[in-house]
Amino acid sequence: MKTKGIKYAFSSKVWKHSGAAGWHFVSLPEALSKEIREQLKWQEEGWGRLKATAKIGQSEWDTAIWFDGKQKTYLLPLKAEIRKKENLKTGDTKHIEIWI
Repeated sequence: MKTKGIKYAFSSKVWKHSGAAGWHFVSLPEALSKEIREQLKWQEEGWGRLKATAKIGQSEWDTAIWFDGKQKTYLLPLKAEIRKKENLKTGDTKHIEIWI
């Protein structure tokens, strides 16, 4: 997959939403989210969505990050396919790269 856009790298802990669907996420660091929002907010679609490419381990996929106003940070959803490929569990801290 060809990556494009501005690259951001960070480490974050995998967490699971408490709702019925039980989505898994990583939260981008607040300072990084602030920088992204200041530079790229004009590209956001509905609900603070920014298209992105993400990479964890050997897995790279097209996705989006979503701005969470309560946490003041972007959230990166981790679909089951990626969690399985990379053996990601709730509480794991992983190095993540995203391109926006």
